Amino acid sequence: MTDGAVASLWRYPIKSHGREEMAEVTLSAGGTIPFDRHWAVAHEESDADGSTWVSCRNFSRVAKAPELMAITARLDEGANRITLSHPGRESLTFDPDRDGAALIAWAGGFVPEGRAQSARVVRGPGRGFTDSDFPSVTLCNLSSHRAVEQRAGEPLSIHRWRGNIWLDGLGPWEEFEWIGREVRIGAALLRVVERTDRCLATHANPETGRRDVDVLGALDHWGHGDFSVRAEVIEGGLFRPGDPVSTP
Repeated sequence: MTDGAVASLWRYPIKSHGREEMAEVTLSAGGTIPFDRHWAVAHEESDADGSTWVSCRNFSRVAKAPELMAITARLDEGANRITLSHPGRESLTFDPDRDGAALIAWAGGFVPEGRAQSARVVRGPGRGFTDSDFPSVTLCNLSSHRAVEQRAGEPLSIHRWRGNIWLDGLGPWEEFEWIGREVRIGAALLRVVERTDRCLATHANPETGRRDVDVLGALDHWGHGDFSVRAEVIEGGLFRPGDPVSTP
């Protein structure tokens, strides 16, 4: 049964340090969106060295440093160089494997005093530093987003959720009914594993990097603090915006 279509595709090459729209995605079984959370910025109290997956508490992130939300990214995969932009900074182009210090100097000031400060850039161990302990892709429902907007009483950017695959044509919160089920997106097949629990990162405006809306309070209306679902890739394949989404 066709349930909707892909609306847009996003990845975050450096965890919490920039979003990038994609024209198409090719998934591999057991993998994530290519280069999604491929790198992360470990803070001074973290032992993260890239040898294994570790949780988000080891990294500088939007939940603790909301100004990071306003960063956008552009990754040149062939050259292994990333360009980051922010309304309060001149853009930075660098190699995250060789010039991590440049990123720390550029974005470190976004971390508030009293928080563990950014220390080094680490590369993920063959998978991205997603917030789940398994390689995951997040599926977001535009209808659920619109419901949150209505509850909050104002327009909200989809970028507050930092999701990968945005879907349209579903009912509000229909994605929660997919837990344990398979979903075909274009040529790829995914299995939905769990809801995505949310944090203060959602309160930050993606244009300004300032907290301005109580998004978690809006979610409380439905008796939970979740938005989107995490899925694992069962069969790889290519898809683009406009491709169908179905639950076999």
